[in-house]
Amino acid sequence: MQQASPYYSAEHQAFREQLRRFVAREIEPYADAWDEAGEFPRELYRKAAAIGLLQLNFPEAYGGVKADRFFAVIAGQELARGGAGGVCASLLSHTIGAPPIAKLGSDELKARVLPGILAGEKISALAITEPGGGSDVANLRTTARRDGDDYIVKGEKTFITSGMRADYYTVALRTGGTGMGGISLLLIERDTPGFTRTPLRKMGWWASDTATLHFDECRVPAANLIGAENAGFLGIMLNFNDERLGLAASCAGFARTAYDEAVAYARQRETFGKPLIKHQVIRHKLVDMAQQIHATEAMLENIAWRLDQGESPVAELCMLKNQATQTLAFCASEAVQIFGGAGYMRGAKVERIYREVKVNAIGGGAEEIMKDLASRQLGW
Repeated sequence: MQQASPYYSAEHQAFREQLRRFVAREIEPYADAWDEAGEFPRELYRKAAAIGLLQLNFPEAYGGVKADRFFAVIAGQELARGGAGGVCASLLSHTIGAPPIAKLGSDELKARVLPGILAGEKISALAITEPGGGSDVANLRTTARRDGDDYIVKGEKTFITSGMRADYYTVALRTGGTGMGGISLLLIERDTPGFTRTPLRKMGWWASDTATLHFDECRVPAANLIGAENAGFLGIMLNFNDERLGLAASCAGFARTAYDEAVAYARQRETFGKPLIKHQVIRHKLVDMAQQIHATEAMLENIAWRLDQGESPVAELCMLKNQATQTLAFCASEAVQIFGGAGYMRGAKVERIYREVKVNAIGGGAEEIMKDLASRQLGW
């Protein structure tokens, strides 16, 4: 169903083909077992780095690769072919944890942590959400008070992707007064005394280790400050555009995977003496799925191009994220319906995708927050 696009070069297509082979070889055969186990091998990070996946759009000085946003779009789409949202979430947690370091960190901090992350040797996570609030970043309560050459950190974070086994945590903390002007970003390492983690059990994304983080008077070197003190909100905001684009690309990819699985099943499954796909009601479902996927991909590519031109189309990005999550919700539901009972059984890609729908409408900015932010950007 996928058509040629003027946005993609031969280099893009070569990356897509390489990544598709990687997913077919390294992820798809194991996705169900990893989901049931609640984790995937740490070696997968090194394998992903070996094909250039982890390094996209990070500074070349630290092992990164200069890339436009269409490489990130391709990454989200192709990784989704494995039908394993939890693997994708944790494998790419550095795409939200490490950019503030790369953009705002000191030269010493970047040189110390980025090469290991980009080589797949270390895992990076982002910690913003707290038990008392998620999208309301300006009112976070975890504190860091300066004590000589250190900060003393106290508080909690929750719903943190790669929360159990990350090596580096980019943590949003309150170092100043109330509101967004009192927030800083601090790199906290996993073996810091007083830092503990509690695993969380989830509806979906089982292969992704998600945790609540506890900071009990943790002493963290002031050299781990990311950017200026009390200017952390800027680092968080710099992340949002690309995080939401990446989420939209991933949702579009999972929607297409659900569609492809439904088409394949409908071709081979026979009911009332003919293949399921020969029934008009099924063909109409598939057309509706294809229509929504095409619309989402067109919006995705247009906004990726605009971002690469230096624009910051915040309203459109918010609407894109909702468009993509709603497309995924529709396609996942219809795919399970087409599969019937087989789609309700554990082990089917469409079953995994279906139970992982809701997290996408919450993470990276809840659907309601996206609508409210878009309306403000549009001047309402």
